[in-house]
Parts: sequence; structure tokens; C-alpha cells
Amino acid sequence: MVETAYALYLGITIGITIWVARTLSKNGEVFLVQCFGHNAQLARSTNHLLVVGFYLVNIGFITLTLSLGKEPVTYADAIRFLSGKVGLAVIVLGGMHFFNMGAIAHFGRKVNGWLTDGHPQVA
Repeated sequence: MVETAYALYLGITIGITIWVARTLSKNGEVFLVQCFGHNAQLARSTNHLLVVGFYLVNIGFITLTLSLGKEPVTYADAIRFLSGKVGLAVIVLGGMHFFNMGAIAHFGRKVNGWLTDGHPQVA
């Protein structure tokens, strides 16, 4: 029972992490290009760095939370165990997404403001 619950937890949360990272990377590149003054190379590089950081933080969080809480004994315990741990991981994923979007939007405004205020653009 315990091993199955842990395996399900790891499979579900790592699967969700990979799906979210791929989705954000694929759909976020257009946003990054706009934020970085249409510098596609900088946008792609930043996108890749964000994905790497996203994986590191989330997989680290997922593995750290393995040891938290009471191990399930019954099927009901296993459902509570999985819902609590998976729910917490999903909340952290969402929080990281909003933090990253806010940081990129803030940085993008600075870059776009600098590039459009009469200073020469760097090619």
C-alpha cells in the first residue's frame, strides 16, 4: 500500500510538472519575444533557463515532501495522502508560474521601455 501510494504520488506530480513545463515553454515563447523587444534568441535562451529552474525547484519540492505526513495504511488514507501531496504540489506549480510571469512582465517592461526611449538597440 505505502509503496504504491508513493509511486503514484511521484508519477502524478512529476507527470504534471513535465506537462506544465512543456506547455508553459511552448506557449510562453511568444510572450517572451514580446517582453524582450522581439529578440528571439534572448527569449529562447530565457525560456530554456526558466524551464530548467522550474524542473529543479518543483522536482526538489516533490522529493522533499515525500517524507512529510503520515504514511497511508488503508485505501482511504492513501486517497487523503495522494490528494494532500498532489494538491500541494499543484499549488506550488501554480505559484511558481505566477511568480515567473510577474517577474518576466516586470523585466519586459524595463527592457521595452529602455529600447523604445530613444537609446540605440543592441543587435
